[in-house]
Amino acid sequence: MMEKTYHNPVLLRESVDGLQVKADGIYVDVTFGGGGHSREILKRLGEKGQLIGFDQDEDALQNTIDDTRFRLINENFRYIKQFLKFYGILKVDGILADFGVSSHQFDQADRGFSTRFDSNLDMRMSKQNTLSAYEVVNTYSQAELASVFRRYGELRRAGQMAEAIVEQRGKKAIKTTNELKATLQRFLPRQKEHKVLAQIYQAIRIEVNEEIKVIEEFLMQTPDLLEKGGRLSIISYHSLEDRLVKRFIREGKFEGEAEKDFYGRINVPFKKVGKLIVPSAEEIAQNSRARSARLRIAERV
Repeated sequence: MMEKTYHNPVLLRESVDGLQVKADGIYVDVTFGGGGHSREILKRLGEKGQLIGFDQDEDALQNTIDDTRFRLINENFRYIKQFLKFYGILKVDGILADFGVSSHQFDQADRGFSTRFDSNLDMRMSKQNTLSAYEVVNTYSQAELASVFRRYGELRRAGQMAEAIVEQRGKKAIKTTNELKATLQRFLPRQKEHKVLAQIYQAIRIEVNEEIKVIEEFLMQTPDLLEKGGRLSIISYHSLEDRLVKRFIREGKFEGEAEKDFYGRINVPFKKVGKLIVPSAEEIAQNSRARSARLRIAERV
């Protein structure tokens, strides 16, 4: 299956340009998906270059690239350092990440990612994950559910939504996406139904896949992995992710003040490269899922 049918790569040229690919460099695409970004990187690599791809979704393996310079690792990118070390790679020249859910995952009705289909509550990025949306919806306490909706969906009526779910599942387990939607229907204003439902799905999906924690763990490993002058090129899709990336580039951490040296100079591992990059109107017209994408580029100092 070609990457365009699996996933239309977002900000393709801009994100790969941001890596400043060297012919003999070593690069990592931590969100391989349909392989669109990886194929573009390979076009720019010479014979001695290397590219390593990561993807925890078993479905992505069907898109692997037959190229001696490429290796695809079927694992979560939170383990990037561990697996690169296993293959004898301690330093790399660039890392690309596209944190979005792939078009393939949205379009597979049985995965439960999309608001368009009725399916079992799943939302797992990897089928090896033991926690699914069903467990979150049916076993989390009211306080835990409210926290998930508030933190990851930024939903104003998080507490009331959690209460409605607990009340409904007390009568009968909530097994499908349509049953979840019906349970929360009164919180979905007619003009904003799709938007609010998408926020609810986003919150549950982030919890199921530990997406925020994974991004934090991944970013904290990048200073050790990147050569001096090496590049990070990161595409985010919602404010929670983008704030993490922006803060990490600026402060080198997610909480507290940036470290300073004896003279009070800020000591951070990265410097920002250019400004925030967003898709063009033309790209959004061709791929509506690109509309919320935000690309930030940083260089190891």
